Amino acid sequence: MPDDLWTAATRHPFLDAVREGTITDGAFDRWLCQDALFVADLLTFQARLLARAPRAAQGTLVGGCAALVAELDWFAEQAAVRGLDLDVPALPTTLRYRNLLQRLDDAPYPAAVTALWVIERVYLLGWTSAKSPTSPFGEFIDHWTVPDFAGYVDALGALASADEHRDLIAEVLRLEVDFWNMASDDSDQEDPVS
Repeated sequence: MPDDLWTAATRHPFLDAVREGTITDGAFDRWLCQDALFVADLLTFQARLLARAPRAAQGTLVGGCAALVAELDWFAEQAAVRGLDLDVPALPTTLRYRNLLQRLDDAPYPAAVTALWVIERVYLLGWTSAKSPTSPFGEFIDHWTVPDFAGYVDALGALASADEHRDLIAEVLRLEVDFWNMASDDSDQEDPVS
């Protein structure tokens, strides 16, 4: 897998702007609302993946499902604090990601779990790259870089088969870049603020 795709997905200008505190609240909130939609889609996908996973993988996947349920509650709390309505239409990039997750329902388990690992690894590495003691978004960064999440990503990595699914990994990485881009891409946005 080309390193440049991993770098583009985990060291994105969106994350730099979060780290430096230069991102606008509107751009961050737009991304946050779409991420909440994505997490709901990811929970649906992961629950179905759990149902067909080998017994040895079920503990990891059920833990991930439980974390996603808690994450959706956390998103609701953050939306209340920020005055956001999470009931927004999915933007085109979010819909493309939803379509990929639905396609993965029909993919062999090894491909689907590898894609899940890439999704979660990008999230962890990306938010880790945004860490800064001065970022006004430190609460979010800290939430998405806790050691438990890192342990979960490592456990998924043990289930993944990256060498066998290079094209799928590249597809996920490109979608991750598009998802970060969505925060400031005028062609892929609507205002999430109520």
